[in-house]
Amino acid sequence: MSDEQAPPLSREQMLDYAGIWLLKKMDLKPEDGGMVIPFVMPGELSPLDDVVEGLFMAGYVQPDKKQQRYQITPAGYAYIGELIDEAQGLIDEYDEYEVEEVISRLRAARLDVLRARFLWEWYTGELDDLALFQERRGIQPVERLWAYYLVSDDFYRALAADLEVAH
Repeated sequence: MSDEQAPPLSREQMLDYAGIWLLKKMDLKPEDGGMVIPFVMPGELSPLDDVVEGLFMAGYVQPDKKQQRYQITPAGYAYIGELIDEAQGLIDEYDEYEVEEVISRLRAARLDVLRARFLWEWYTGELDDLALFQERRGIQPVERLWAYYLVSDDFYRALAADLEVAH
């Protein structure tokens, strides 16, 4: 992807989407691909510092000093529920259409097409493994450090690329 290509999202939007992704991973059980976010981030998770700070400031996570990790708050669980409802609503309404028609209908309804795409794939599990996400799209080289990819412009450009085809 070209470094000159503008990112499809602002930094704030990207942090919001990354926070949505991270909340799901924190909510899942380890055997289902869930993860623990430690209070003190190791180097490979350092790109998540701003994401976790945003979740904390929104009241969606809080530090559990005894267990040395972040926990989802009741407000965070409520937010996850709202996101699931939003994603299910999109799928219920648009699942019968081809991608181009979905995009056209979302735009006609003045909905954020990239958000719809993100939530759809987040909900269906397409984004659960970010290395696999890259491999399926032929992205080379594959960024194996998922935390770096999650907060990169390249990830959001990859999400937006499919939308440009139908533009």
